[in-house]
Amino acid sequence: MSNKTLTYLVFIVVVLGGGLFIGANNVPGEWYQSLAKPSFNPPNWVFAPVWSILYVIIGAVGARTWLSFRRTMAMRLWFAQLILNFAWSPLFFGLRDPSSALIVILGLLVAVIGFMAASWRQDRTASLLFTPYLAWVAFATALNTAIVTLN
Repeated sequence: MSNKTLTYLVFIVVVLGGGLFIGANNVPGEWYQSLAKPSFNPPNWVFAPVWSILYVIIGAVGARTWLSFRRTMAMRLWFAQLILNFAWSPLFFGLRDPSSALIVILGLLVAVIGFMAASWRQDRTASLLFTPYLAWVAFATALNTAIVTLN
């Protein structure tokens, strides 16, 4: 196995594994079911497959950036978005604190946009691969905002 393949494998396993671990330990449960939610709230079964796909993309983009642009602002923003991403579920579901989670997801949205902007000149493919992630985080931000407003 080449170093490049191993790097991709490690990034994808860490990101996907971390996301699944955090999700499994911060399940929505009865508390979440009791919250008032907006009409655009998707069914619960949508979240796991969407996040699984996004985590593979996030891992692949992280590996790609690490291999070619390790000491750049884009790489720092990639790590920042991952930390914020992994912090959101424990805040929202674990601590049952949608308001603090909203602050974190707004930071996540900024970090994702920042990563895309920082990587645009050096690696447009990496930047463009974050487009579905940006769309989902923007949607999740709107959902989080609505939940805070309705509750």
